[in-house]
Amino acid sequence: PRSFFTTGVGTASAGLTCAAVKNESSKEFHLEAGALVLADKGVCCIDEFGCIREEDRVTIHEALEQQTISIAKAGIVCKLNTRATVVAVMNPK
Repeated sequence: PRSFFTTGVGTASAGLTCAAVKNESSKEFHLEAGALVLADKGVCCIDEFGCIREEDRVTIHEALEQQTISIAKAGIVCKLNTRATVVAVMNPK
C-alpha cells in the first residue's frame, strides 16, 4: 500500500492538501499535491499533529470527512481524492 509521512512542525494546510505553484518560465499555475493527496488509497502518518495551527487544522476537515478536497486556487477548480487512513499523533499538554 501507498504511504506518506509528514510532521506537523512548520506544516501549513497547503502541505497537507494541495498548493498552487507558478511556473517561472511559462507564468502558468499548476497544482502540487500535499501529503493527504499523495497518500490516496493508502496511509498518511502525521507526527506532531498538535503543532499544526488551528486554522490549518480546520482546512483538512473536508479531507478527513469527505475523503476529497475541493480546490479553487489560481484559476484552477477541481476536486482531489484523499481516501487515506490517517494516523495523527500528538503530545498532550
